[in-house]
Amino acid sequence: MAGALALATPDFGWAGLGSVRFLNAAQRPDGAYALFGISASGEALFSVPLPERGHAAAAHPEVPEAVGFARRPGVFAFVLDCVSGRVLHRLDAPEGRHFYGHGVFSMDGRFLFTTENDYEAGEGVIGIWDRSLGYVRVGEMPSGGVGPHDIRRLPGTDVLVVANGGIETHPDSGRAKLNIPMMEPNLAYLRGDGVEEIVELPRAMHKNSIRHMAVREDGLVAFGMQWQGDVAQAPVLFGVHMRGEAPRLLWPTEQEKDALRGYVGSVTFSQDGAQVAISSPRGGVVQVIDVAEMRVARSVEMPDVCGIGADESGFVLTSGDGRVARVDENRFVDLGRQDLRWDNHMVAL
Repeated sequence: MAGALALATPDFGWAGLGSVRFLNAAQRPDGAYALFGISASGEALFSVPLPERGHAAAAHPEVPEAVGFARRPGVFAFVLDCVSGRVLHRLDAPEGRHFYGHGVFSMDGRFLFTTENDYEAGEGVIGIWDRSLGYVRVGEMPSGGVGPHDIRRLPGTDVLVVANGGIETHPDSGRAKLNIPMMEPNLAYLRGDGVEEIVELPRAMHKNSIRHMAVREDGLVAFGMQWQGDVAQAPVLFGVHMRGEAPRLLWPTEQEKDALRGYVGSVTFSQDGAQVAISSPRGGVVQVIDVAEMRVARSVEMPDVCGIGADESGFVLTSGDGRVARVDENRFVDLGRQDLRWDNHMVAL
């Protein structure tokens, strides 16, 4: 079904959207951008226009609202009614801030937390927006590092985990990275307005920008990294962490490491939590990792792949050349190809 679904208000819950399982931003052939709802079979069921290129979306935990974020360094986000297709609110980053493309809701759905750059200070902040007041910005708190990118909430809690990529940027310099020799990426766990735990990698890995995460029901955080040096010297690019413990890193074979080309684009747990899929659009590959054994269980080649979703049947993939596909052992099964350029991330509903 093309266009946005026109069904009533968003207050009846996500179930009212029927078979929509994932959200993914994309670019149309005419250059316009939109946020799409995708079924488990790969069909685009609805779309909501975006004014600029999107990156990721935050889905409200109860009602069919999604906040679509502009690609870094973006200064806007839109709250979208995924039923009617209406834009409910526009979120503008305050002066001196820009968004990093990700956000997450509080457990009760009242507050939206957004990763942002205080670019004059060169510090990361988390913006706090109150949905009950029409998404009014009501405050901010330190992210615990520089360049916060992805943000997740530990299930069943209001503890936030932030992937501080460690890269300083400034809008005057576009997407230029200003501090590579001094990078200090980390995972930061936040509660309320305070940092509860900081997790850093060994100094020799300081150019490994921690960018994207997935969280399992028991609170295990899986994280993917993007190496900011010579690709041939890229170390490990994936790890997992449980609060209070040391991180566990995946030490791949040379072939597995080289296939990623120093870049992990998306990270997603399987529904049973036993596996994690990571993608590299630069390498055109998805690696499925056995979490217990911390090894690559299988690898799937797919051009320009980045978005990953998971459902009861396994992993779903989207690519920049318009494909939607499923992982089947060491290959992908094409579910269809559309005249779209899928952007980086799928969001499961």
